[in-house]
Amino acid sequence: MLKRLSIENYALIDSLQISFDRGLTVITGETGAGKSIILGALSLILGQRADLRHVKHDEPKCVIEGLFDISAYRLKPLFDEHEWVHDGDECILRREIWATGRSRAFINDSPVYLNDLKMLGERLIDIHSQHQNLSLNDNLFQLNVVDLLADTGKEQESYREAHTAYREAEKKLRDLREQNRRNREEEDYLRFQHTTLSEALLEEGEQVLLEEELEALTHSEEIKSGLFAVTTLLSGDEQNVEAMLCTVRDRLQSLHAVFSRVGLLAERVESAYLDLKDVREEASRLFEQVEFDTGRQQLVEERLSMLYDLEKKHGLTNVDELIALRDEIGAKLQQIDSLDDQLEAQESETTDRKRVMLEKAMLLSEKRRAATTAIEEQLTANLEYLKMPHTRFQCMITPRREPDVTGADDVEFLFSANKNRPLQPVSQIASGGEISRLMLSLKAMIAGATALPAIIFDEIDTGTSGEVADRVGAVMKKMSREMQVIGITHLPQIASKGETHFVVYKEERDNSVATGIIKLTGKERVREIARMLSGAEVTEQAVENARVMLKTN
Repeated sequence: MLKRLSIENYALIDSLQISFDRGLTVITGETGAGKSIILGALSLILGQRADLRHVKHDEPKCVIEGLFDISAYRLKPLFDEHEWVHDGDECILRREIWATGRSRAFINDSPVYLNDLKMLGERLIDIHSQHQNLSLNDNLFQLNVVDLLADTGKEQESYREAHTAYREAEKKLRDLREQNRRNREEEDYLRFQHTTLSEALLEEGEQVLLEEELEALTHSEEIKSGLFAVTTLLSGDEQNVEAMLCTVRDRLQSLHAVFSRVGLLAERVESAYLDLKDVREEASRLFEQVEFDTGRQQLVEERLSMLYDLEKKHGLTNVDELIALRDEIGAKLQQIDSLDDQLEAQESETTDRKRVMLEKAMLLSEKRRAATTAIEEQLTANLEYLKMPHTRFQCMITPRREPDVTGADDVEFLFSANKNRPLQPVSQIASGGEISRLMLSLKAMIAGATALPAIIFDEIDTGTSGEVADRVGAVMKKMSREMQVIGITHLPQIASKGETHFVVYKEERDNSVATGIIKLTGKERVREIARMLSGAEVTEQAVENARVMLKTN
């Protein structure tokens, strides 16, 4: 339950602190006094988005704080799941909004996201405002009402899991089919490319070797002439390099006997002689190997031309890249060949998951349908008590063409307030007063089913008066035995049933207007009820009537 609401610098409010009790609390006040402002402040700590207009003029920020008693509502698992500080008995929700537009939310003084505040707020209090009556026309709201009253929580969770699994399988199947379609469009071209590259019998590094070989074949005469000149210079006649080195070596060796320091020189010359001898022998072998072979040159040129054409066609630079492309295309073709098996397996999995989803949807539908009779009977009884004796009400559940995240059902509330009128959708025939009573009855049923700690009714009495208003108040009073009920009302019949009574007022100041709220004592309460009965001029008869109403209630 809501124990205390503190508001600072919000709209027309300087500073307010309201302490609430269990049971039925009523809030009254003249039109425009600021009842909606207090409700708006409370909405902010329940996760509503902020607006700069909320901050009182010339103030840096506004602060709204609500203290809730949560001792009886087993919320510790929720706190532990989100790592919020859990105090056990009480919980403080706070909202700070700066004039600059910045906003912060807190749960027990720990900063949280706005969605966290909203999530927890929905577990603590329900605010029913006049505009929420319009939601009764919404089929999704009607479905949610049936689910709450039928207690389908477990079935909904089980169905949602199956629905999610089916949608994931269905998406994977669509993706595979699209991939298969694209593959089939390019399969022939891929196979042609792969065949061309495979028939080329590509080998790693062959391009470099072929280019070197072609260079040699092209200059074979020049190469042979050069190699012949080298061998001739080294050992071709008496004045060749080898012969002269031999002479130098022999001279140094003959000097060694009388001048030992030339020994190293002799060794170096001997080493040079042996190296040059190896050079001459290698040059001679190369000379024999190099041949001018026009047939081989043509083959090499043709092979290189083919490689160059392939590289140009595929925008590549060497044979190794061509080989990598061939292997990549081969892998794609393998994938194409195996995709039929994948498609078959995925189609089977999707069918199985759809079957499971439809089975879960059927269980959910059965539980919804099983509850409709009790819902119709209880709601009709509630409306009869609220002076709608000829009401007929039906929860019409029809199969959806395609299941969605809510299941396989469409729910529509059919309603007739008169004997002679056929059942029609609520949105088409219900008047304002009928909608108010219908919503009050549904809220009473939902509150009993969900054990919500607190509910606020903002002028649920719209379109009612007299005995109907008295019975509306009686329903709220009955609800307050099980939960905290706060009612904002203009009707004395409802206000007189409150166990606690607040009045909201406007206070004129020098240059401004401020909203205030006070808790009424016995005499003050009599006068406020009398004002609601008679208007601006409170008569003695109205005061007496107010005393009777308060005594009766």
